[in-house]
Amino acid sequence: MSTVKNYLSLIKFSHTIFAMPFAMIGFFLAFRNTDFSFFSTGQWNLNKTVGWGLDSVFNSPLVKFILVILCMIFARSAAMSFNRYLDRSFDAKNPRTAIREIPAGILKSNSVLLFTIANCVLFIVCTFFINRICFYLSPVALFI
Repeated sequence: MSTVKNYLSLIKFSHTIFAMPFAMIGFFLAFRNTDFSFFSTGQWNLNKTVGWGLDSVFNSPLVKFILVILCMIFARSAAMSFNRYLDRSFDAKNPRTAIREIPAGILKSNSVLLFTIANCVLFIVCTFFINRICFYLSPVALFI
């Protein structure tokens, strides 16, 4: 349990909760007009979800809402942990940041990198279940 607490402290999960309304506003603004005819015409049906007979499950507004929340959590966790991973040597030299998890030795840098990769993969998987355009643009979001 203390490991989970350390990772939540690493990514400042309370800040994720603070930023959550922005993801929710984006979801509701996009969802209020469900006519995505621009994306669903012709052979390029970019708004189509997975297939495999699960379209009715993943087209549910509640499921889409949960997926958007998960995407927000995974993307922000990946970004924060990657930032902490990259800045670990600078953080160790600065007295104010030397108490952070990696410089203080609470978490190993390789574990944080693995945590970053896992969050990136989970983010991409969630975007896959939202729609194709979201999935295709997910690497761009992670890169930025």
